Amino acid sequence: MTHSARTLSWSAGLTALLVAVVVASAALGPVRVDPSTVALAILNAIVVPSSVTAGSLTIPIVGVGVPVPSLEYTSVFAFDVPNTHQIIVADIRLPRIALAATVGFALAAAGTVMQGFFRNPLADPSIIGVSTGAAAGAVAAIAFPMLVPFGSLHLAAFAGALLTAFLVYSIATEGGRTPVATLLLAGVAMQAFLGALISYMLVHSGDSLRQAVVWMMGHLSNSTWSDVGFALPVAVLGVLVLGSYTRDLNVLLLGEEDAHHLGTEVERTKFLLLAVASIITAAGVAVAGVIGFVGLVVPHIMRLIVGPDHRILLPTSALAGASFLVITDTIARAGPAEVPVGIITAFVGAPFFLFLLVRREVTSV
Repeated sequence: MTHSARTLSWSAGLTALLVAVVVASAALGPVRVDPSTVALAILNAIVVPSSVTAGSLTIPIVGVGVPVPSLEYTSVFAFDVPNTHQIIVADIRLPRIALAATVGFALAAAGTVMQGFFRNPLADPSIIGVSTGAAAGAVAAIAFPMLVPFGSLHLAAFAGALLTAFLVYSIATEGGRTPVATLLLAGVAMQAFLGALISYMLVHSGDSLRQAVVWMMGHLSNSTWSDVGFALPVAVLGVLVLGSYTRDLNVLLLGEEDAHHLGTEVERTKFLLLAVASIITAAGVAVAGVIGFVGLVVPHIMRLIVGPDHRILLPTSALAGASFLVITDTIARAGPAEVPVGIITAFVGAPFFLFLLVRREVTSV
């Protein structure tokens, strides 16, 4: 079977799994909804733009209002679903589930690239400090909002993540080359520095301490469609770009010198892979906080199943990551008291990864 056929078959199967997981998750909660009703309510929630109204909305950019067109939407389907169930599914549960799938999709894809980039199965999206940078930006916005020029928590976290990635890359680059070992060490040092900065801000955060700590644990509560709209386009476009470089990522596994002889522009490819992986990680962390183990465990499990070829590994890991985070978030909100999803991913991911270590099934990339 060709790699294209394998990719298509695995992706189709994992997409079907994701759909089943989404329906099951939306059916569970304090008010149980029949899965068939859930499916109809989800279809009713699908909308398409129908008209444009000029100048009805503004976007705050550094305190300045900018008029933008406002789109009006029309539902594609109109199945007969009780209004209460439609609201529960489409307005309360589905935004959270969609955000969980989006963040899991982004983190697993970024983790796959980072593990291939560093040729290390223990690498994850936060290895160069992107998640810590996002946490620093978010805590600053929560504890000291007067210091943040833009009032959005998402934008503060996103900017902190990208600034950290840029600084780490700049520190590690010398003479047009970016040695992977230097990049890794710069990332470790930056994480330590930002960790100290975050601790300082938490000590002086006052009444904002709980909100900051919950954000750093990773959470999906109070998710809205605007959160999904912030992260989804970045994640999808980023993964599509990374997908066009999977052959180069495979070649880089042979070593930079061999990759150069095979015609790969090594430094340009490294920069692009690192930049795009950092961007989609930043988008996920900005809306959901720091969620660990998704980008570490999921790519490794999929590598054991489908093999190391990134042409297959990247899309399958991304889809599996989406299902994984939807499942863990469903567990997080299923108990008598909701817990941050980052705690659940750690509870599930860490023991499973230790099990793989004991079984000696943690393989090199």
